Amino acid sequence: MADDDDDSYRTLAGPGRASFTVQGSEFIGHARPVETVEAAEAFLADIEAEYDDATHNVPAYRVRASPFREYSSDDGEPSGSAGKPTLNVLQGQELENVAVVVTRYYGGTNLGVGGLVSAYGRAVKEAVAAAGVVEAVPHERFGVTVAYDDSGTVRGLLESAGVEFDADYGEDVQFDVRAPVAEAGGLRDRIRSATSGRADIER
Repeated sequence: MADDDDDSYRTLAGPGRASFTVQGSEFIGHARPVETVEAAEAFLADIEAEYDDATHNVPAYRVRASPFREYSSDDGEPSGSAGKPTLNVLQGQELENVAVVVTRYYGGTNLGVGGLVSAYGRAVKEAVAAAGVVEAVPHERFGVTVAYDDSGTVRGLLESAGVEFDADYGEDVQFDVRAPVAEAGGLRDRIRSATSGRADIER
């Protein structure tokens, strides 16, 4: 299920791009992995700004938010000819935490609804293929603040767990941790235990 936080899911390995021409119209597919609706919206805005001279910038995304969020728009193309086929590719490949935009420069020949559906779908498929698909597990972030005396212990735990983290050494030491949801609770427990409860953990 898309809303089961502990399950792995299919997403993109990185950004992808593809372009081709159909009867004079240029189609450019842009795809990117995203972790939040805000990141998806920002990606759409970036592409629209970069290609603001295009005839259409058709967006779609699927994000593992709570509740699960899906979005698409025809951006001025005939109803159902652009946004829906763009989103359909993401649904068909069961991709999540993904945002795509298909940019079109009109070439003077009307492609008809069938031609548009085909072209927009192809642009997404090729951009996704260029990006590569990977299995991912949901991650969450939490903060750990400790005194210097405990910082080496916490750093050692984080390193042995193989999770991503940043450390900020100020008056005390703050760790910004990104860990798989399935492992995060146990990791927090180990940090509390190793520091005899002195660590301040914020989720």
